[in-house]
Amino acid sequence: MNKAETSSMAAAAAADSEDSETATAATATATATTHHLTVPQGLTQAELQEFAHSISEFHTYQVGPGQCSSLLAQRIHAPLLTVWSVVRLFDRPQTYKHFIKSCHVGDGFEMRVGCLRDVNVISGLPAETSTERLDILDDERHVTGFSIIGGEHRLRNYRSVTTVHEYQNHGGEIWTVVLESYVVDVPEGNTEEDTRLFADTVVKLNLQKLASVTEGLARDQEM
Repeated sequence: MNKAETSSMAAAAAADSEDSETATAATATATATTHHLTVPQGLTQAELQEFAHSISEFHTYQVGPGQCSSLLAQRIHAPLLTVWSVVRLFDRPQTYKHFIKSCHVGDGFEMRVGCLRDVNVISGLPAETSTERLDILDDERHVTGFSIIGGEHRLRNYRSVTTVHEYQNHGGEIWTVVLESYVVDVPEGNTEEDTRLFADTVVKLNLQKLASVTEGLARDQEM
């Protein structure tokens, strides 16, 4: 082995070591979210206790420096299966999500983990397009989630999970609760508070529209 090859290998090893140390440092400084301990706006303490295990399992993230996370909730007066039938439509997010102009999937699309969608966003937002991957789809436990992996937008490393639950109070009344959480990088030049406020607002509006759409479907089904 000549001197040039030796130097090249040494440089590569040093670079790998530096990357490894950076990744280790990021992991070491990341902290787990505690969404299961804080009552989301719109829910009661009793509802939080009912869903605490699911929140711990599906809505917990390792949040590192320069990231933020949040958990939001929406109570819906429609059957769980009606709500889930809309939430699970990875290829048609515009059914209940505001700000989406259109969604395109590839020929021969099959809705399964790993599939992709290309979303076009309406004008007026700090985004134009978003390429998103389906990370989880569990029809038995009513869990779905996706990651943004490309596109023209500012939501870098955005990951989201949505779970749908049925709840019955002591009076026997039954309703559906949708929980949606996310983790995302804080864009350069923005604060954590600003980023969370923006993302929370978008998610809240989406969940409110989900309630309107599915409650309308439930009324139609009763007729």
